[in-house]
Amino acid sequence: MTRRRWSVLPAALAVTVLAACTSGGSSTESASGSSTGSAEAEGSASSAAEAPGSASPSSGAQEPAFVNPAGVPGVPADSTWIASAIRKVDGLATTLQQETKIPGMAVAVVHDGQIVFAKGYGVREVGKPDAVDTDTVFQLASLSKPIGATVIAHEVGKGTVAWDTPIVSHLPGFALADPYVTQNVTVADMYTHRSGLPDHAGDLLEDLGYDRAYVLSKLKNEPLNPFRAIYNYTNFGITAGAESVAGAAGTDWESLSQQDIYGPLGMSDTSSRFADFQADPDHAAGHVLVDGQYQAKYVRQPDAESPAGGVSSSVNDVATWLAMVLNEGKAADGTQVVDPAALGAALTPHIRAQTGSTIPQTINNRAGFYGYGFNVGNDASGRVRIGHSGAFALGAGTTFLGIPDLDLGIVVLTNAAPIGAAEALSQEFADLAEFGSVQHDWRTIYATAFAAMNAPAGSLAGQTSPAAPAPASPNSAYVGTYQNDYVGPATVAESGGGLLLTLGPQNQQFPLTHWDGQVFTMVPTGENAPDGSISKVTFDATGETASAMTIEFYDTEGQGTFRR
Repeated sequence: MTRRRWSVLPAALAVTVLAACTSGGSSTESASGSSTGSAEAEGSASSAAEAPGSASPSSGAQEPAFVNPAGVPGVPADSTWIASAIRKVDGLATTLQQETKIPGMAVAVVHDGQIVFAKGYGVREVGKPDAVDTDTVFQLASLSKPIGATVIAHEVGKGTVAWDTPIVSHLPGFALADPYVTQNVTVADMYTHRSGLPDHAGDLLEDLGYDRAYVLSKLKNEPLNPFRAIYNYTNFGITAGAESVAGAAGTDWESLSQQDIYGPLGMSDTSSRFADFQADPDHAAGHVLVDGQYQAKYVRQPDAESPAGGVSSSVNDVATWLAMVLNEGKAADGTQVVDPAALGAALTPHIRAQTGSTIPQTINNRAGFYGYGFNVGNDASGRVRIGHSGAFALGAGTTFLGIPDLDLGIVVLTNAAPIGAAEALSQEFADLAEFGSVQHDWRTIYATAFAAMNAPAGSLAGQTSPAAPAPASPNSAYVGTYQNDYVGPATVAESGGGLLLTLGPQNQQFPLTHWDGQVFTMVPTGENAPDGSISKVTFDATGETASAMTIEFYDTEGQGTFRR
């Protein structure tokens, strides 16, 4: 059973999808005017005095003494395109919300250190009149990671820790499966997803209701990939790194985030505590599609992985933070909030964001990289882009995109399960700013990519049960308590003539349905179980009493077997 990679693919699509669409398509928006009106874009003819093959600087301007060729984009900057993009983002957001029927959305644009556009769209919760505004608080999901990275960069600048400080230095009892890795894995390793932990390690334990301490304690049970060689996205790897830094600072992570970033930047609507999100009267409920209609069906409580996915914030606050990042750690008033060198390290590519392999699936696409909590790559214009997406299958889709060369960025927050809408809007905006028109049908491209990630989990998903299944053993053969060092105990009890499986500290219950012989099925729930998911539960019942059962949903890394 493959775990979904909500927060990986969306963040990388800005690079990979754009590269895949090499043929020009019809624009969904065009820049106003027939010409750029920019001497920089127009250029000028080469004079006879110049060497053959050389080009004169734009508008005859004198070039600086040294220009790093790697810093020259393929498409020159045009201030009229940027201004047009800012004017048009409202219309793009309006049509996007109307087309997708996402209940609520908030959008902000930052340029030259200022918030130049911010607006809310739709409602905070379906069926209620309360409108989304620019101070409405959304759950950010994995957009929490780059925000948390700036908390750590602040501490690095103070000298509390270094990016290469080992986790065990300030997180007593932390361990992974390999003693060498345990002693040497650093904050940087965790924030680049190169610790060796498998993809999304620990997430299924969180879905069962286990707290942060329990999940971190079980990372030692996870099989490891080669250390510092393989990228595997891990929320609880990030969380371990953050916890270690908080320990070095002598406080908890939630307080440290407030102290280092939220407070100094005046982010009064931002918190790393779920209770604060719920208590805010202007917060957006999460929504999922049910039979084609959005419903506020679930509540996502992410405190266990707060450094990786637990921040809640308004679009105004996130835009304020993004302006600081683009301004090399300085707030709008000039205060140096984050050390520029420590922040620069976070914005540096450290590993190719290719899950589970050092070899890309194709050599045709531009490479996407991961810094410390940030996606970093190059776009079609040749400029560096930074960004990150956030996604809760239970009701949140967020993204930010920054173009440092233009001192330009966009933040898009939605209160619906991810369908690629936030990413599509950010790409449309970036196209307008860099090329003067939208280059591709990003809405269809992203919708298609995200639809594939919504596929149900489980080898039996979508299959029809056997017409003449082999009989099961009597219920009494399966009833009892089974132990698992990773997931914890499981209880199978008889209920109403059937079987009921109970798991986790909250005693979550899953009815078992007979499939064939010793194979039953259960319907898993939580962030990692899309609608339609189904998991096999296979009993080892060669005698009168089953000695073990294997739950497919928890067996991704071979840890799904429970024994009497």
